[in-house]
Amino acid sequence: MTDQQGGGGDWPAVNPLVAGLRCRCPRCGEGRLFRGLLAVRDSCDRCGLDLRDVASEDGPAAFVILIAGFILMALVLWVELTWAPPIWLHLVIWLPLAVVLSIGLLRPMKAWMVAQQYRHRILGLGRDADGTTGD
Repeated sequence: MTDQQGGGGDWPAVNPLVAGLRCRCPRCGEGRLFRGLLAVRDSCDRCGLDLRDVASEDGPAAFVILIAGFILMALVLWVELTWAPPIWLHLVIWLPLAVVLSIGLLRPMKAWMVAQQYRHRILGLGRDADGTTGD
């Protein structure tokens, strides 16, 4: 089976959403994408995909701000209109939840952006570690 890029490699077609949610390599779907919290590896430890040209920049953070902000504000308004707790209780509940939700969404969102870059061959992403494309 060839990969979704039409290359000559024997890589399965990996859904970018699945690769993003699992934080795995966009080509083989097996290798780990990150070496720390958000640092992308130089290459896949399974298939050797060169990941040095990944440039997700602020895209994942912007998506996370919009998604987490929508979820949190809906919950804050619901709690305020239903129970009207004091402001200190809002802070105790929502600040930690905002941090956890933001960090929890940032890794899969960044992985999804990397997978989309691979799928559409942005910035040459799709080369092997030796610089060849496998075509």
